[in-house]
Amino acid sequence: MSIRIDPEEREFEALLALAGDLTGQRVLEVGCGNGRITTHLAPHAAQIIAIDPNKERIAQAKANLPTELAHKISYHALALEDLPPGETFDMVLLSWSL
Repeated sequence: MSIRIDPEEREFEALLALAGDLTGQRVLEVGCGNGRITTHLAPHAAQIIAIDPNKERIAQAKANLPTELAHKISYHALALEDLPPGETFDMVLLSWSL
């Protein structure tokens, strides 16, 4: 049996509905993994700082980053507790990450 992750993209629709209007927002995405959700959020936000402590997942996210979104997304292999103090965001999103 194959696993299909959100083939109808309902997860993205629901996340955007809950987040509201991201226009002009600086967003922190915690637990971004391979960037699957990040790339769907980026067209709606001004900037996304996407963090995940897994270096391999961040490498995947960077390798798959569409060039048209590269100016909006910044991936970092970083745990939330290691985020530099003083960083400010308009919104923090966590999806599949606790």
